[in-house]
Amino acid sequence: MNIIWYSEKRKNILLLLKEGPRDIDRIKISLNETSRSIMPQIKKLLQKKLIVQDGEKYYLSEIGELIVENIEPLLNTMRVIEENKEFWATRDLSALPQNLFNRLGELGHYLLIEPDLDRMFELPKEFKDNVLKSKKMSTFISYVHPHIPSFYLELADKGVSLSLFMTNAAFQKMNSEYITEMEAISSYNDVEIFLCDENIPLPTVAVTGWFTYLCFLNSEGRYDHRDIISFDESALLWSTELIDYCRSKSERVCLPKEKSNLDH
Repeated sequence: MNIIWYSEKRKNILLLLKEGPRDIDRIKISLNETSRSIMPQIKKLLQKKLIVQDGEKYYLSEIGELIVENIEPLLNTMRVIEENKEFWATRDLSALPQNLFNRLGELGHYLLIEPDLDRMFELPKEFKDNVLKSKKMSTFISYVHPHIPSFYLELADKGVSLSLFMTNAAFQKMNSEYITEMEAISSYNDVEIFLCDENIPLPTVAVTGWFTYLCFLNSEGRYDHRDIISFDESALLWSTELIDYCRSKSERVCLPKEKSNLDH
């Protein structure tokens, strides 16, 4: 443990060799190090049999492969949290299934979206602009932004395939306060609406073919409009699993179709 965790250089060497064998020159270039700084660390890894040498190339040993395979998820999770420690320390993540909570590091590289006070009640530009470039979107909501019904309708009208998952409270609000929009949205063949039978406390989860957008409640159970967006493939897969979890708790609902839109 000391060999790995007490040296950033040794840790980086192990992670680099996970990608494949390297000679000393390629290791130096990849890690931007000198022979003088890197060779003592390589010798220690050789002594502990975490790596092996074959000619001029260095490999992970079997034990090294096992260890790196297990420490990488932890390192990824630490990186995700360290980028915005205060944000994650004040998030309520209890809504996440345990397996996804344990794999939070798969969110990868992300941006923290914090709107200006004068734009607090607008849909985030980063969300709108990227969804409008998408061909399909799956989204779960427990919180109904006042602009979201008309935005969903705009997306459906542009031919974006939508799978909408809602808690009972969100569904009732949409169906009572935005009747016209709901009737129009449900008339499109490429729109599916699902009612979740559990009150999952996630304001919004949205995933398309190329980005994911996530909103969490804070530790006080409130939505403070601080969201994250990620374009990493691992984040898309993680969010897709979260949507599938919501799907497993939901049933599809069929709303009356508006006559004027029956041909959509």
